[in-house]
Amino acid sequence: MKITLKNGDVLEVEEGASALAAAQKISEGLVRAAVAAKVNGTLVDLTSPLKEGDSLEIVTLKEKEGLDVYRHTCAHVLAQALKTIFPTCKLAIGPVIDNGFYYDVDFKTPITMEDFDKIEEEMKKIIKSNLPISRFTLPRNEALALMKNYSEDYKVEIIEDLPEDAVISFYKQGTFTDLCRGPHLPSTGKIKAFKLVSIAGAYWRGDEKKKMLTRIYGTAFAKKEEMDEYFTMLEEAKKRDHTKLGKDLKLFALLPEGKGFPFFLPNGMILKNTLIDYWRQLHRREGYVEVQTPIIMTRTLWENSGHWDHYKDNMYTTKIDGEDHAVKPMNCPGGMLVYKLSPHSYKDLPIRMGELGLVHRHEKSGQLHGLMRVRCFTQDDAHIFMLPEQITQEIKGVVRIIDEVYSLFGFKYHVELSTRPEDSMGSDEDWENATNALKKALDELHLPYVVNEGDGAFYGPKIDFHLEDCIGRTWQCGTIQLDFQMPQRFELEYVGEDGEKHRPIMIHRVVFGSIERFIGILIEHYAGKFPVWLSPVQVKVLPITDRAADYAAKLTAEMNAMGLRAEADLRKEKLGKKIADAEVEKVPYKLVVGDKEMENGTVSVRKRGVGDIGAMERSAFFALVQKENDEKIVF
Repeated sequence: MKITLKNGDVLEVEEGASALAAAQKISEGLVRAAVAAKVNGTLVDLTSPLKEGDSLEIVTLKEKEGLDVYRHTCAHVLAQALKTIFPTCKLAIGPVIDNGFYYDVDFKTPITMEDFDKIEEEMKKIIKSNLPISRFTLPRNEALALMKNYSEDYKVEIIEDLPEDAVISFYKQGTFTDLCRGPHLPSTGKIKAFKLVSIAGAYWRGDEKKKMLTRIYGTAFAKKEEMDEYFTMLEEAKKRDHTKLGKDLKLFALLPEGKGFPFFLPNGMILKNTLIDYWRQLHRREGYVEVQTPIIMTRTLWENSGHWDHYKDNMYTTKIDGEDHAVKPMNCPGGMLVYKLSPHSYKDLPIRMGELGLVHRHEKSGQLHGLMRVRCFTQDDAHIFMLPEQITQEIKGVVRIIDEVYSLFGFKYHVELSTRPEDSMGSDEDWENATNALKKALDELHLPYVVNEGDGAFYGPKIDFHLEDCIGRTWQCGTIQLDFQMPQRFELEYVGEDGEKHRPIMIHRVVFGSIERFIGILIEHYAGKFPVWLSPVQVKVLPITDRAADYAAKLTAEMNAMGLRAEADLRKEKLGKKIADAEVEKVPYKLVVGDKEMENGTVSVRKRGVGDIGAMERSAFFALVQKENDEKIVF
């Protein structure tokens, strides 16, 4: 029989041959690297049989899907080790997560991280045994009987939630059997590098009314060297922790009086306002207008927008004059009302409407983290109302802005196209048109992307930008969402060239995403060592003697008058102490001034990360800092 490979080549194999047998016909090297296969786009085990006309792609650890299979198998090895060491424990679920996996387990006697050594040793024995991993299926009643026989109560509950006619898959390795959809590695011996990393509590099925289980987290990589690099990155991340640096640099505070609601301090406000000033400058250049809509609006508005049905559990509500209101979790419904205030012609479009809107979303207390996960934040929102024929060009314009911003901060990024989720509104035709429009724009930009099935917004597909910081971590920030639904729900109109009324198309987009979260990312990206244009204090003037204090104050005043941010350290402290404190504050430039500098009208310059760079005419130094500030230079 014939099958089609990823590159379009046709391969002839024996009737009923497995994906692995097909790989053997291609190359021995591919067989050694193979961990799974994709048959007609579906991820399956290498042992899966093929049929005439199938398309086949062999998956290796170079692909994310392959690494996920590898890590999922590692979760099963963990489960087998736990059942060997703690036979009375009961297994719940063990999915793959970013950079690793976890397993939720119900132990009779609690375990701690001190137990990890013996668990890892047992896992190594299982891996060394190179146990074949095989899949088998059972009808629902037999699957229930099997799991009841093993006293796996949580697996029984999962099966009971499945349809009566479901065919349920299991995976067996040695004497261990687990309920699982798969796929998995062909044997345990393919695992080369793993580590258990932490332990936490987790409610069964995320329900606070159900039992608290023990969640054991682990990580796994194709090579030990890659795992070592990962742990080195984690150590570096600890040094860059924005919650610690934010406190040290007096940028923001997290107080019990406002859990999830950050307090911005003077230095933090300088940083935040500098980002906002840059945002406004960029958007004025790109033809955006700015609006501001209310933070609290009526329930009927949120019902009309669809948020009440799809998002109300994350919204804060109140009553005003006996009527239900909600604190806005998004800015878009307010933008709809602004558009409707005036009649529009096709000649007016596109209208690019920006809003730096403060939004509130109810996050569970256990999910809060510094500025990365908060309950209120400023979204650098914009809504673009346009004609159908303007879609591609407007998306390209937004991509150009996002690329310019991320490049300025030194971020690389990759792009994902997220498609229709299960909980969505609108017709199949609208969703298909919207998704195709986004694909067309990305293709015309020659911008590589991966498809993230089912992760779109409830009202439309989206393009997500995942930026990479200087230590290799990725963060989802920018997004472009194409929306055919909300203009219909709010009955937005424009008069077309034919004199008839038509419905505009709409783009929702953010660049920073959340300004608060973006600040957290910047703190960690730069390790608090902001470029001059972002630094709350750009220059610290350090007089050596009391006689030089007036000169230090004069220099500071001159720089502040130029729009720079300078401070003089007039404390009765030794110079070494002043320099050390300025280093802790991560000030880009320190100016040491004494009698000699007073007499010559010069400054002795120390540059962050470089040290003493010598004397300069003060006007030359001012020009240097002004240039770095105005041109947003990163050193």
